[in-house]
Amino acid sequence: MPIMKMACVSCLSITLSLASFFNYASQSVLRAPHEIIAAAPADAWRAVDNEQVLKIELATGSVYIELNSQLAPAHVKNIKNLVREKFYDGLSIYRFVEGFVAQGGDQGETKKLSKAKRAVDAEFFYTSKNRLPITSLKMIDGYAPVTGFLDGFAVAQSADGKNTWQTHCTGIFAMARGNEINSGGTEFYITLAPVRYLDRNITVFGRVLHGMEHVNRLMRTPRPDEGFNVITHARILGDISAIDKTQFAVFDTEHTEFQALIQARKSRPEAWFVERPNYADVCSITIPTRIITGG
Repeated sequence: MPIMKMACVSCLSITLSLASFFNYASQSVLRAPHEIIAAAPADAWRAVDNEQVLKIELATGSVYIELNSQLAPAHVKNIKNLVREKFYDGLSIYRFVEGFVAQGGDQGETKKLSKAKRAVDAEFFYTSKNRLPITSLKMIDGYAPVTGFLDGFAVAQSADGKNTWQTHCTGIFAMARGNEINSGGTEFYITLAPVRYLDRNITVFGRVLHGMEHVNRLMRTPRPDEGFNVITHARILGDISAIDKTQFAVFDTEHTEFQALIQARKSRPEAWFVERPNYADVCSITIPTRIITGG
């Protein structure tokens, strides 16, 4: 019996040693996020369609937003109409709440509309006949059964995958509303931090690609004899290609390299880390974005 007992102890010791080895090995082969991004092949990047990019010109700088036509087509159509009617020109980002949102538009609702609508039916989530494939995080989330990424946007889903919505991570572009769920249509906001409790309460239909620093530099309160966060103009980037040749590329969230990036964000393989949580929420994984041409 003692011999058998010793054998079991030896087996356990070997098992633990092997587990430690494989855990160490798996950590050692994982690449850091910056290494994955730097070495990503050309096909790991998706060129952004400039017909889906909204440029908002502020006193602090230019803000570029990719619109999400797949999940909120009616809101994208309406804001394009608003922009092409020059609705936002001369209006302002009239509300800035630290750590929450920067909100802009026609606060007094005095501007006249042509083709655009003052209110658009809510698109809190997109419903598909079958499960909409996303790059899932495969993590427990407090706000949704499933979270992940779809075409460069952080999203969440119902358990059956038939309802999909963009999540309120930092830098999302959404439409403010009153108590009536279909009352939003012209007053947009950009989030300054994750506010996931707003998910499925407001229509989210884009995210900031570039220029978030210009949003963060906006005035918090009005100053005497100075316009308060005036919107110089807003344009669809594809409409102004003659004067602005900026072209963006974002990491393809369906590519295997993006899956490697997710794992790196979960595991934190860099030597600096002592605690490696093997966890990441959908808002902690930013989509790499780069400018491939500018002007």
